Amino acid sequence: MSTRISYLIKWVERGLRAELDAALRTLEVTTPEYTAMSVLSRRGGLSSAQLARRAFVSAQAMNQIIGSLERQGYVVRSADPDNARILRAKLTEEGVALLGACDRATAQVERRLLAKLSTSETRALRRTLESCAGALAERTRSAVS
Repeated sequence: MSTRISYLIKWVERGLRAELDAALRTLEVTTPEYTAMSVLSRRGGLSSAQLARRAFVSAQAMNQIIGSLERQGYVVRSADPDNARILRAKLTEEGVALLGACDRATAQVERRLLAKLSTSETRALRRTLESCAGALAERTRSAVS
């Protein structure tokens, strides 16, 4: 009997997470902080709740992550012009620089992860994972609606 795909994905995810944690530890950044900064680099101005959904953590955990990044000077938050209770986060120049260092550190981890795959296999894996993520996202959106 073949190993379940979901088990293999979880196994890869756990191993990848341990490698990312180790690579980022030298920069004194946690993997969730790196994830939040990565999301903000692509889409600044998100609220903590929006970031939490994109980073797969609870809203409370994201509030702590963003608070820590803000105290360290890597993120600034400002009130939404339409709703002052919503704080929009964006990376500071220092945050952008730290994110660059994190990207370089984690690129080595990704290279090890994909080392035994050809370029075409890597592209196929990316397309397959995007399709799987999209299928799960569709189910989540329809369950919420």
